[in-house]
Amino acid sequence: MTYFAVVLLVFAVIFVFSIVKIVPQGRELTVERFGKYTKTLKPGISILIPFVERIGRRMNMMEQVLDVPQQEVITKDNAMVKVDAIVFIQVMDAPSAAYRVENLPYAITQLCSTNLRTVVGSMDLDEVLFQRDNINSRLLTVIDAATEPWGVKVNRIEIKDLTPPVDITNAMARQMKAERERRAVITEAEGEKQAAIARAEGAKQAAILESEGRKEAAFRDAEARERAAEAEAKATAMVSEAIARGDVNAINYFVAQKYVEAFAELARNPTAKTVIVPAEMSGLVGTIAGIGELVGLARNQQQTARPAPAAPTRSARGGGAVPPTE
Repeated sequence: MTYFAVVLLVFAVIFVFSIVKIVPQGRELTVERFGKYTKTLKPGISILIPFVERIGRRMNMMEQVLDVPQQEVITKDNAMVKVDAIVFIQVMDAPSAAYRVENLPYAITQLCSTNLRTVVGSMDLDEVLFQRDNINSRLLTVIDAATEPWGVKVNRIEIKDLTPPVDITNAMARQMKAERERRAVITEAEGEKQAAIARAEGAKQAAILESEGRKEAAFRDAEARERAAEAEAKATAMVSEAIARGDVNAINYFVAQKYVEAFAELARNPTAKTVIVPAEMSGLVGTIAGIGELVGLARNQQQTARPAPAAPTRSARGGGAVPPTE
């Protein structure tokens, strides 16, 4: 009886586990009744009809990453390149993915490989190297449309590695070096151009400022000469008035000033090797005094040379006027 109870207990446990199913999150199970699909079990707990229903396929509903193996592809311009890719897929309809295709990952990988050869083969090598986004978008459009009947959504396709032949790689390296050297030369020429423009602009500004400085200096020199001339004219006028009034000191000052100026010019003359200086500076004063006396004598002579008017006289007898005698 004990052995029979143990066997019965084991059978009951097996029976319970066969009809009670717990589906984890991100998974879906298909249910088959006598080999025919009937329903899909969602995440959670479900109970099957014993001896009638069973689990058919266990489907992963999360996004999956499939690796497309590397392959050699001939481009439109007959260049051999090695290309591989990765594809991101997600099962959207579990029954379609379970019963419409056998070995879903392998089928999608082969589909990506064939379309990758088709797309890359229709492009030149330069387009393949520099238009990866275009290749990805074209592959995504084609493969997503092809896998839609399988209940699969292709989210992304990315070119993982693209390797051109060795000789083309070397040629591209030389081309890149030449292009960088050309850019360096252009950049250097642009720098020299900008430097020359800056120097020319600086020289222009310097010339303008120098011209304005010369203009300002000339204006100030002219103003100074004008003021000096006015002062000299005023001094000359004052001396002339003093001379007209007979002021001997003014005459002496004027003659002494001219004498000193003439003596300074004689001393600054580069051709003069000998300058004679009076032994006594009192001679200069005497000369000035002598000139002053000569001017005074001349003025007196002019005053005495004028005839003085005489008053008319009458005769003792009251006759006519008698002319004056000299």
